[in-house]
Amino acid sequence: MQATADLRDLFGSIDIYLFDQLLKGRFVPGMRVLDAGCGSGRNLVYFLRSGYDVCGVDESEEAIAQTRQMASALAQQLPAGTSRRLSDDSFRVELIERMSFADADFDAVLSSAVLHFASDEEKWHAMVNDMWRVLKSGGILFARLASTIGMEDKIELIEGRRYQLPDGSDRFLVDAAMLMRATESLGGDFLEPIKTVVVQNMRAMTTWVLRKR
Repeated sequence: MQATADLRDLFGSIDIYLFDQLLKGRFVPGMRVLDAGCGSGRNLVYFLRSGYDVCGVDESEEAIAQTRQMASALAQQLPAGTSRRLSDDSFRVELIERMSFADADFDAVLSSAVLHFASDEEKWHAMVNDMWRVLKSGGILFARLASTIGMEDKIELIEGRRYQLPDGSDRFLVDAAMLMRATESLGGDFLEPIKTVVVQNMRAMTTWVLRKR
């Protein structure tokens, strides 16, 4: 029981597929990391505790307030001499497609369970393009998003790329071909193949991990 508690203290409620990227050594302390659509910061606990330069954006003022509070509390727990680079504008109430960060500002951009809330394809591309804009050459984009993959005969088209899923939710869904086209258009390279998990025939979640050239 103690080991479980210690893991949660260190990693919070991190996306298991983001944890997989940590295990593969793709993130190292000192990197500047942006969580685009950070919510209450569930994927940021490890980064905040481990010497990363962490920022986040979300359109929810409440979520950003929670993330700021968590980040401040974790900063107080860091050992003496550990870099504390948080500032008042590290966490911002902003739309992902119109972020105020400078071009090529980050070593890594995270987007976990966010892109499938796009209202349409134009919005989806705008969100992806702005995340790509703030990413440095050689930087990593990690995205986890709902898709049609493995669910083609179980979803109902609403309009464009919006579908109703068997779990009753309404989501913007990509497919493998769209992710391949987007990767080529961005000028990115796959760090690993597109991977999809089908969750009891209710929804499919796809992991998309790129490096910027």
